[in-house]
Amino acid sequence: MPRRACLLALALTATAAHAGDDWPTKFSLADGTEVSGTLNYAWDLNDFSGDDGYGTAATALEDAHTNRRKEFGIVVKKKDVYDFTAVMDFQSKLWLDVALRVETRALFDRDYGRIRVGYFKTPVSMESTAASRASSMLEASAASQAVYEGRRTGVEWSLERPRYGLSAAYFFGQDLQGDNPGTTAAARAIWTPVRRADAVVHLAVSGSVENAHGHRDGRGLWSGPSARFRARPEAGLTAVRLVDSGNLGGVDRIERGGLEALWIAGPRSLQAEYLHATAQREDGLGDYRADGYYVTGSWVLTGETRPYAAGNVGNVKPAHRYGAVETLLRYGELDLDRADGASGGHQHDLTLGLNWYLSTHFKFQANYVRASAQRGALSADPRVLELRAQVNF
Repeated sequence: MPRRACLLALALTATAAHAGDDWPTKFSLADGTEVSGTLNYAWDLNDFSGDDGYGTAATALEDAHTNRRKEFGIVVKKKDVYDFTAVMDFQSKLWLDVALRVETRALFDRDYGRIRVGYFKTPVSMESTAASRASSMLEASAASQAVYEGRRTGVEWSLERPRYGLSAAYFFGQDLQGDNPGTTAAARAIWTPVRRADAVVHLAVSGSVENAHGHRDGRGLWSGPSARFRARPEAGLTAVRLVDSGNLGGVDRIERGGLEALWIAGPRSLQAEYLHATAQREDGLGDYRADGYYVTGSWVLTGETRPYAAGNVGNVKPAHRYGAVETLLRYGELDLDRADGASGGHQHDLTLGLNWYLSTHFKFQANYVRASAQRGALSADPRVLELRAQVNF
């Protein structure tokens, strides 16, 4: 690891160890309004080996180490009334969540759920909708990468009860970067027959229908509605995709769906998803389908339980002065070959993970990935060692 990275990791470790959980990032006003700053900084290293199977410059995987995330934000909240969030990632230069959420009990004196307006995540893919600071693996599975639509501007209604949760959303217009014009209708339903502090059974289904729109660029050139499904080899510091549908033109609409399952019993848990997407095309073009799945097992060796809230999991909260240690294993597949005359490829991955939560604000992560991809006559079997130092509040 470069000297600069070692010094940074040591500095962050010392800061987290001495600060504990009492960082002064939240301030309360006289009327009960809370104003807080948020940060999620992550430094990553990716080391590739055995990745020369494709043998072309376009698919060469190069070792890298750099900032993965530099997320800064502000949250303004009044309990049981509203909360406003605005977050930007200065590393990718992209806006993240920018949204106002209002409690209906504050409007109608009765809880009919929450209304959110702004820019936020679409619901298909539990793994992708988890907070970036709470990711158990360094990167999302290939299936999640390919199917997840991303953030869009829209309005959402959501309702959470002890044994179930519901949400419905409508997204419209372009995203905050000025890309992806179109509309999307989406929904998610969650059932939690078991929900205790140390035990959870979560079953859910989600779906969305996107009507992609064409757009005219600054030169006046028109591009019709299109779609593209692709995934990195579970490494965030490379732009290379070993499986890629390419740009699909003539798209009428894109349907996405997901099935989720989560089981937590004390320090052990299992999480799995099946995800699919279909691009329906016009002018006699064949529909294109992408589907995949992953299964992740987790064991917190120090005895803590993965926390569950709002339909997703969070970072382990250490119960010991030396922190909490978690081991993980994930297997996943992504198939992009289900279209007439098109070969987007097939990829499967096995990832071994190790997380050390030094405090609620700092963690070290290490992943070892064995990926195998086949696209037409080309194949690649890269191995990736990934390291991350992360600080957040």
